[in-house]
Parts: sequence; structure tokens; C-alpha cells
Amino acid sequence: MIRTLKLCLLLTATLATPAAAMVGGAREDAALGRAIVTIVGSRGNFCSGTLIAPDLVLSAAHCVGPGADYKIVHTDAQRQPQLRDVRRIAAHPQFDIKAIQAHRASADVALLQLAAPLPGKSPLPLGAPNDPLSAGQSFTVAGIGVALRGDGRSGGTVRSAALSATGRPGRLQIRLVDAATNNTRDGQGACTGDSGGPALQQQDGRAIVVGVVSWSTGANNAAGCGGLTGITPLTLYRDWIDRTAQAWGSALAK
Repeated sequence: MIRTLKLCLLLTATLATPAAAMVGGAREDAALGRAIVTIVGSRGNFCSGTLIAPDLVLSAAHCVGPGADYKIVHTDAQRQPQLRDVRRIAAHPQFDIKAIQAHRASADVALLQLAAPLPGKSPLPLGAPNDPLSAGQSFTVAGIGVALRGDGRSGGTVRSAALSATGRPGRLQIRLVDAATNNTRDGQGACTGDSGGPALQQQDGRAIVVGVVSWSTGANNAAGCGGLTGITPLTLYRDWIDRTAQAWGSALAK
């Protein structure tokens, strides 16, 4: 009962007012909104996730730690938020929370199976980043996180940002930056609540989920948002996702 009450209170705080996501003036993205969901936990956290099957959500492992209950927020046809049940959760067995907290690479990937599909939602297909990886490569990140750091009520609506790979992107981690600001001042990027959201690339004329949002920094690598956005690419974790989905009887989007 207490955990259910906490979830309801968080739901009210998150969705009570018109909201945005992603900092730096990122645009609202209704198309991606059909695939992205809000995950709320009984300990007060909220994250993003992506439908990759009618009953399966891809998110970040650090979003679904043990010792808490998790629900999916679904808005019905009357725009009323409802809490939907999660049947089971799996985090990648090699995930290391300390690595992610230090902005190092880890298997920050998790799956949540829904008790029932969500009406009006459409899953997105999975893939891997275009190879070879290089600085300047384009990605889109999306999520339901806050538009203003520290203001939980500014989260809840799906927004997306076009970012570029920087440094030496690899199969373990890719660091993204707003090309207009290049991490020297605040720009577009992920923030609180965007964790677990998708990183996408255009491949063969369609948007493919190639990673998940894991962390962010402020400009010049300070604490905060609008500097770097760290994503965990799916390159090394597709087999685990495929095996888990198959074991659970979930049919991944093609």
C-alpha cells in the first residue's frame, strides 16, 4: 500500500502540468512519443523506456534497481495518466552501477515485460550504431526527463535532440554533444528522467534504436545537464536482449 501510494504521488507530480523533456530547448517529438514510456519507481525515481515489442520495454539497468516496485505510466484517450503493471524485469548480468555513476562504460541495459500491451503505442526496431564508429556521427536521443534541472514538474512529455558523437566512440560507450555548443556552454542533451531513453540512428530510411541513455554532464563536464550525454550502445548486448525476449515469449519489432 505504501509503495502504491508513493507511485501515485510521483505520477501526480510528474504529469500534473504541461511538461517538457531534454534540456536546451529540445523539440517535442510526437512520433517517438508513440514508442517511449515513463517508468516510475516506488523509491521516487522516474526514467524513460522504449517499446521494442508490444509487451517489452528497453531501458537502463540503473533505472530498475532491486528493492523497489516499478510501474509504467500510460495516458488514456482522455489524457488521464494510469499506472500499468510490469510482469518482470531483467537487468544485464554484467551491469556495474559504480561504473555508470563514474561515467564509465557498463552493461547499462534492462528489459521490462508488461502485464499487457499499451493501447496506441508502437514499438521500434533494434539495431547497432553504424560501423565504423567515429566522432561526428549523428544520433537522436529522446526521453521524458526534465527541461529544467531540479524541476521534476518540467518532465513528462517526450522530446528529442539531435546530437553528435565526440571523442573516441566505441562499442562500450558513446559520448554525445550538441554540435552547436560543443560542451563549452549549456546546450541540448539528456537530463534527469531521460535515463533509459533511446539513442537512435537513421538506417535504411527508418529510425533504429541503437543504444540507451546512461548519464549526462553539464557544460565543460561539470555536474548537471546540457554538456555531454553518455549512451550505452547495444552492439554487445543484442544477443542478451534477443535471448531474454525469446525466453519471455515477446516478439521484437522488425
